[in-house]
Amino acid sequence: MLPASVTSTIRGILMDLDGTLYHQRPLRWHMLLELGLSPLTLGPRRAARTLRHLRAFRQVREQLRDLGCPNEPLEDLQYSRTAERLGDEAQAVRETVAEWMYRRPLRHLPPCRRADLPAFLDAQRERGLQLGVFSDYPAPDKLEALGVADRFSLTLCATDAEINAFKPHPRGFERACELWDLKPEQVLYVGDRDEVDGAGAQAAGMPVVVLGSESGDYPSAAGLEEVTRALQG
Repeated sequence: MLPASVTSTIRGILMDLDGTLYHQRPLRWHMLLELGLSPLTLGPRRAARTLRHLRAFRQVREQLRDLGCPNEPLEDLQYSRTAERLGDEAQAVRETVAEWMYRRPLRHLPPCRRADLPAFLDAQRERGLQLGVFSDYPAPDKLEALGVADRFSLTLCATDAEINAFKPHPRGFERACELWDLKPEQVLYVGDRDEVDGAGAQAAGMPVVVLGSESGDYPSAAGLEEVTRALQG
């Protein structure tokens, strides 16, 4: 975990969303079940098209990490490049992603929430720390579904016009510091992926804790309760 010399300077906590505020594995099982049933609910042809859209979209998003801050808006580029790869229409890809990645998972989120999340957020607010979310995906609807939207004063997405860069590019981390008027060393980032969250926070000059990491590349914690203990000294 982080040394006391670091935790004593923390004035804000910026958090990843997927895999950090909730457990992804049970959510993925729920969505795999829905996709498995999609040939019956949507018909075989539409179900196959849905799967193609989702697979290609995820692959394209990972590739777009290497672009840094492109001249084109990532919000549009992620769909246009997926459509080009598939020989399909960008609007069709956008609609598939909106339904299967943004809307359908919401009802499954509450039981997937980390059990220690509310106590963690309340403890940090009591200490007067700023709380925010920076994710590669839109966060507001998921935060509402998790029942914690009111805990955060800042919600940022990598595709926001003022950021336009997927993690691990430091721009989103830096934007949070600008809005809070804090130095990077005063903001702790909590995420769940070394190569994305750990590397991005480090590039921005932020201390970072990666939940569940066993690589040793960055400070890690088994859960948010452990992070709370470290912050309390």
